[in-house]
Amino acid sequence: MKVFVINGSPKGNRSNTYQLTKAFLAGIKAGAEDAGEAVEIEEREVCRMEIHSCLGCFSCWNKTPGTCCIQDDMSEVIQRLLWADITIWSFPLYYYTVPGGLKNLIDRQLPMLLPFMTENELQTGNGSHPPRYDMNGKKTVVISTCGFYTAEGNYDGVRSLFDHEYGKDGYTAIFCGQGELFRVPEVSQRTNEYLGYVRQAGREYFAGGIGPETSRKLEQMLYPKETFERWADLSWGVEREDGEKESDALIFTRQMAALYRKESYSGKDQVLEMYYTDIDECYQIILGKEGSTVVTDGSVTATTRIETPLSVWRSIAAGEIRGDEALMKQLYRVKGDFNLMLKWDDYFGGGSSGRKEETGKGGTDGKTSACMHIPVRDTNMNVMLIPWMAFWIFPAISREMGSLASIVACVLVPLIFCQNKKTLYDILSGALVGGFSVVMLLGAPARSIIPLSYLAFGVMWTATCFGKIPLTAHYSMNHYNGEEALKNPLFIKTNWILTLMWGILYLLTPIWTYALMGTGVKPYIGALNSVVPIFMGIFTAWFQKWYPARVARGKSL
Repeated sequence: MKVFVINGSPKGNRSNTYQLTKAFLAGIKAGAEDAGEAVEIEEREVCRMEIHSCLGCFSCWNKTPGTCCIQDDMSEVIQRLLWADITIWSFPLYYYTVPGGLKNLIDRQLPMLLPFMTENELQTGNGSHPPRYDMNGKKTVVISTCGFYTAEGNYDGVRSLFDHEYGKDGYTAIFCGQGELFRVPEVSQRTNEYLGYVRQAGREYFAGGIGPETSRKLEQMLYPKETFERWADLSWGVEREDGEKESDALIFTRQMAALYRKESYSGKDQVLEMYYTDIDECYQIILGKEGSTVVTDGSVTATTRIETPLSVWRSIAAGEIRGDEALMKQLYRVKGDFNLMLKWDDYFGGGSSGRKEETGKGGTDGKTSACMHIPVRDTNMNVMLIPWMAFWIFPAISREMGSLASIVACVLVPLIFCQNKKTLYDILSGALVGGFSVVMLLGAPARSIIPLSYLAFGVMWTATCFGKIPLTAHYSMNHYNGEEALKNPLFIKTNWILTLMWGILYLLTPIWTYALMGTGVKPYIGALNSVVPIFMGIFTAWFQKWYPARVARGKSL
């Protein structure tokens, strides 16, 4: 397959539109690689070529048929158009149509037509000219971005132009509003998400056509209208009233405030205070029910204060450094209510146009379990704990019946929670509890086996502290942005400490369990051993909030 890309932006490869084009090409290459086919790609930048305006002399029709009298780079463009199987027109919207240089190139395609009058019902308008060359089987893609909040209603001129040339259904178009955002690192989370859809579109196009689901995602706005227009107005860095230039820190703060998602309003106004330590400037963002407001005079009391060099926070916003990593390195500090930081993505996140993708009720990633086609949900620690709890309570009361009850728990719990993702520890727990139960049924004394089960449970927890992800992180991540939380060093450190403490607790539990199993409280040993974990659970809930906040204030454990 041969692909010819015409980059019509005056900015060349620095074009915002070209980012979409590169993503589309990457998708085509991926599709070709999957199919075992080769792809040749030729690109030309109009801004680097010498292409003069058409003279309207019609020499290419009657004096030198098929050859323009102007000697410039257009002859090479025509040769590439004839060579290509797919031609991609890439350009930004200029005054509701194509940039001037590209319009010259389009006009200069006249030698590719014959002068005779004809009708082409597939094309727009009345009257046409037949092609000089056989163009059957060739495909056309038009990719463009514009600076408005939406592409809808702004591409009438472009559509008319290409409808006349190729027919309404003769080309594939990807038109994207809010194009200027593709050069802004601070919103790269959202723009990269959109570019992922464009790559998928390229892959599907190679396979035969862009699917309806991908088309729907391509038509979504990057941000809601009011958010984008507010952000765009602020990007000029001048006061709306008097046109005076504002400081870079204030512009940055206003743009950050513009990304606030009011649907995440917590029920009461919050005041985020940004103190830029390297330039000694301080601004406050009021996060309210109706939106955000920036206060420049420090007249309100902050609920959360971030003390950071402007350069550090810019790097975090641009994705050059993770915010949690910068916090662990103490590159900035947080004072006051730390909950705002824990829910930062909810307040300022840019994915999916501020809306979660529909992945089924309760779904997190659109996957489906084999169990009755129920959407797969988060992990659930009950899958791991219930078999253990059954084994620690019932066999101590009745060895045979209790062991059977534990085996039943190992079988039923995965079925009851079949919609949840399973971890290694869920599977391992079922295997261990089942094994201990069978050993008990075979006559092994409960006084030995039950303490041994506590020891195995403690070893399982403690051993994970020597790996990359401690056990509790696989479950608590559900409340902290899912698997993305596993990349957060502060989240991992917090869970490492908690996992180690729980592991030590259950490594010690066999000692008193063995002693008590020889007394009259044997039937109640499971209930008694539940008392300490209750207090440990209360401590865990407190520690999960206290420790990150302490680190954020620049203090260690």
